[in-house]
Amino acid sequence: MTALTQQGIKYKLTLYAQLSRIDRPIGTLLLLWPCLMALLFAAKGMPDVKVLLIFILGVVIMRACGCIINDYADRNLDAHVERTKQRPLASGAISSKEALSLFALLGLLAFGLVLLLNPLVVKLSVVGIILTIMYPFMKRVTNMPQMFLGIVWSWSIPMAYAAQLGEVPIEAWWLFAANWCWTVAYDTMYAMVDRDDDLKVGIKSTAILFGRFDRQWIGLFQLAALGCFFMAGLNAERGLIYGLGLIGFIAFSCYQQKLIFSRDRPACFKAFLNNNWVGMLLFITLAADYLLFQPH
Repeated sequence: MTALTQQGIKYKLTLYAQLSRIDRPIGTLLLLWPCLMALLFAAKGMPDVKVLLIFILGVVIMRACGCIINDYADRNLDAHVERTKQRPLASGAISSKEALSLFALLGLLAFGLVLLLNPLVVKLSVVGIILTIMYPFMKRVTNMPQMFLGIVWSWSIPMAYAAQLGEVPIEAWWLFAANWCWTVAYDTMYAMVDRDDDLKVGIKSTAILFGRFDRQWIGLFQLAALGCFFMAGLNAERGLIYGLGLIGFIAFSCYQQKLIFSRDRPACFKAFLNNNWVGMLLFITLAADYLLFQPH
């Protein structure tokens, strides 16, 4: 293999990595923390190792799938948005055929992992991939795509319960609701970064829908998320350490509100990124709570 060919392959792999956002793990982490929390809740602190590994790999792969299909749907719009105009599909560095081929390959790989689990998880995974494909097109038909994303981003929660328990109990939906509200809040912060560009190209978002009341709506969703996280913990008989995580959630939410107050683009993006620490804190405090205090 010539050096030129090797260089060409390396360049293509770099583009594929950019397309699937491997170089930007924030989305994977935001998807991973609630999934891990669901496994902890479902298994009362001790998830099956096989299930745990499958879900970690699944989250990484499905986040990549979501990024690819999102960029495919937005390929003609991203070129007009400052933050996205250099993405591989928008810039023409990767063809639509290449992107769809990579999406199909990763989707099959994710489905192969799911086949190692029980039939209920397989059924839920089919719904999950359909939701993933639908999400990018919601920005054209509704002013609330972040609310649809909240469903997509939370779908791993019932799947985790199904994998661990073979069923999805009522308590799972408290965590689902918490993550849905939290996702709407932080993705609206993210949408605030692109609001001016989105208005020009016709992309819809909750940041546009909420208008000058965007900060207040984000605050309401943060408050609702807090209440649902509390109910999830209450149903699972969690104690003081998990409660400290919820106090941390309040502190981080206040800090994020301070960041978005001026609606400055870099500050709004910083507020969005800060949610990784929120998810990490909630997971660590929940794990510690189970480690030190087993439910009755």
